[in-house]
Amino acid sequence: MNDVIPEMIDAVFGVSGEMLPANFSYALWNSLLNLIPAIESQSCVGVIAPRTVFSVAGMLLPKRSKLVVRLPLTHQSLYTALSGQKLVMGDSILALGSGKLRPIQAYPTLHAHMVVGNEDEVGFLGNVTNRLNELGIAGKLLCGMRNSMSASNRIIKGYSLVIHDLKPGDSIRLQYAGLGAERRFGCGIFVPYKVITDLV
Repeated sequence: MNDVIPEMIDAVFGVSGEMLPANFSYALWNSLLNLIPAIESQSCVGVIAPRTVFSVAGMLLPKRSKLVVRLPLTHQSLYTALSGQKLVMGDSILALGSGKLRPIQAYPTLHAHMVVGNEDEVGFLGNVTNRLNELGIAGKLLCGMRNSMSASNRIIKGYSLVIHDLKPGDSIRLQYAGLGAERRFGCGIFVPYKVITDLV
């Protein structure tokens, strides 16, 4: 069965700040909710957090880091509420630039840093294959490392995943649909991945 998947778009914001908490995904989501409460009811909304560099004191924020919010095209106006705002996460502040909208494009190879799943690798890949079949998407799977992350008072577990040999229509559909739960914490969101041998 092919699900009806809304057309999605990425709202991309330049960010500035010095340091973020070690586990900031939950705090980041709550900060976004404070500014745009309407996204809480949008289960398809995803957040791709800025890249950080680990240090003893916390997570350093490199220059040219970006925050990406993936949201339905019909709700693209929500991103304007974020432009120029500051996200407060404890003692850390993440300042957002004006932002821009970036259409999602087709790539033959896509990567998600974590797709939620508590099963062993065989069971995980079986579930992913079943879901791709439901979505009418054909591609080859490369399962990466098992990962975990803290969100409030619980631990979310899953695997990094590369899907390659995707046709253009399937690539777009996968990026629109995502895989699995916890998209608000960046899980199950697929982005271009150019070199399969770099999978970790």
